[in-house]
Amino acid sequence: MMIVLGRVFLIFLMNIAGVLSDPQTKLLKEDCSQFTIATDMSDFLNNFNYTFGDIRTQLSRNSSIHFATAVQMNVYGMVQCRNYLSSADCVACLDVAWTQIRRNCPSGDGGHVIFEGCFLRYEARNFFTQSILVTFESSAGVCSASKSKYDAVTFTPVVEGLITDLVAATPKINGFFAATTRPVLNGGATATVYAVAQCIETISRKDCQSCLTIGYNNIQSCPPASEASSADAGCFLRYSDVSFFADKSVINITPYLKEGKRNLSSKKAIMWGVVCSVCLLLLIFAVILWYQLVRKPNVTERGDILGIDKLQGPVIYNFKDLKSATRSFGEDSKIGEGGFGDVYKGIMKNGDIVAVKKLSVTTSKAKTDFESEVKLISNVNHRNIIRLLGCSGRGSKLLLVFEYMANGSLDKFLYGEKLGSLSWKQRIDVILGIARGLAYLHEQFHSCIIHRDIKSSNILLDDDFQPKIADFGLARLICDDQSHLSTKFAGTLGYTAPEYAIHGQLTEKVDTYSFGVVVLEIVGGKRCTSLITEPVTVSLLEQAWNLYENDMHSDFVDENLDPKEYNVDNVKKIIEIALMCTQSPTSVRPTMSEVVVLLTNDRSIEQKPAGKPIFSS
Repeated sequence: MMIVLGRVFLIFLMNIAGVLSDPQTKLLKEDCSQFTIATDMSDFLNNFNYTFGDIRTQLSRNSSIHFATAVQMNVYGMVQCRNYLSSADCVACLDVAWTQIRRNCPSGDGGHVIFEGCFLRYEARNFFTQSILVTFESSAGVCSASKSKYDAVTFTPVVEGLITDLVAATPKINGFFAATTRPVLNGGATATVYAVAQCIETISRKDCQSCLTIGYNNIQSCPPASEASSADAGCFLRYSDVSFFADKSVINITPYLKEGKRNLSSKKAIMWGVVCSVCLLLLIFAVILWYQLVRKPNVTERGDILGIDKLQGPVIYNFKDLKSATRSFGEDSKIGEGGFGDVYKGIMKNGDIVAVKKLSVTTSKAKTDFESEVKLISNVNHRNIIRLLGCSGRGSKLLLVFEYMANGSLDKFLYGEKLGSLSWKQRIDVILGIARGLAYLHEQFHSCIIHRDIKSSNILLDDDFQPKIADFGLARLICDDQSHLSTKFAGTLGYTAPEYAIHGQLTEKVDTYSFGVVVLEIVGGKRCTSLITEPVTVSLLEQAWNLYENDMHSDFVDENLDPKEYNVDNVKKIIEIALMCTQSPTSVRPTMSEVVVLLTNDRSIEQKPAGKPIFSS
């Protein structure tokens, strides 16, 4: 019944799609898995519908996003729209793709469809990793059968130059998307060529560059065709002599282009590129030699420290500019204290507001911690994870520059100076946002990142009270072939899983435990470690379990909340999820992707918490 209703709903959506501007549903590529679904077909279809229902909700509720992933049991889904599409057109494109892939791939456990306006893929296994995205299949170019209305002598070199610049610039742009135009002479008049490039947001800068280069090779022979495109599971490239995006979508890619860049189709440019490369190597050698003889090895005025200049992503800020922006790191600019340094509000010369985290390096471990945080999050791109803008340093003073979060940290709204000001709906949104951010770190980024210090003070809130996970100073990577790491304990007591605190056994489920504790803080409006400062005999975790066990879970809710705001059954479900996160890591404690499914599913939890949470007494 649910499947039938879902199809009726999709038909309705497709019927209203005609009132939208242009969802660009011209089919470019489509493929289905050759493997037959191993599980019950009806269950798989239900999970499939739920996965893309979740993605559709994400895209519908937030008009600023064009990329989303979701997972329900054994169905992993991913959708990306071109950034120039409106939110309505993006959802409409998804609806068409959703319907088509189920119609044309009725029995396979995976498939993908690529339209000019969007890309959709699903699998019965986790394909979110960076490497699989790029190697999914070889891309192919599609050239228009009609020639351009412009003169071929002037049109072809303009297109080649425009696409070459797009391929060079797009991997350097945040979000890996660029839409741009270029003038072309047409019989004495000036006309316009339009082009766009885009990579999957979870891809690395290096692989984005490689993918777009392949795309360029696929369509470089197309001009003077009026338009062409190249698409695969990692990137998309298109040009046309007719506008296919609004003027407001155009960005200036010039700042992202290096002087003396090579024209990929010109032998003369290649020759000059070789000459310039040799000169550059000689110059670098001379600078290194001078640096070693004259300068101290750990001092810089640009911020090129600890190999950070080799990283892909973060901007190297001028130290003097950051010092000026934070009023010399004055107390009036201080907005927080992290485990690895103080944080200051900075107002840049162009008016941008940033958060500057200041560390003082006195040991080699501090340098390692600094490198760790920069290298880990420089390529992380998720709406629920704080974005690293850049870094800088001078001598022993190291700086990280982050996007500024006007509402500060979550703990202030739960038991600090702003306590009681978060509504129940806002709290649920915060819980779901944290869960999605952790699921991305654990399963959707190309390496599994374990944060190790999830707590309310490390969750920041933006202008819309959406959460962003911050402070990656303790984060660790786990390779694909490792089930856990044995490491010295680091974290915050009260939030840390006992198997890690006692035995040093580190898996991604350590973050799940901490998440469960934070959820209880959000629901109860109390600090989990309050027993340190107050004469209480029962911890927050044990208090939650005792009330839940006696079916008095509503008594656990923050007394500052209006009972009319929340549903008692919903409160019970959230507490159950939190308690499940604090169970044994080997059996009951769920993964964060499973937590996301539980939170977004309207149904009650089938597998209840088995017993008293570990380490609660």
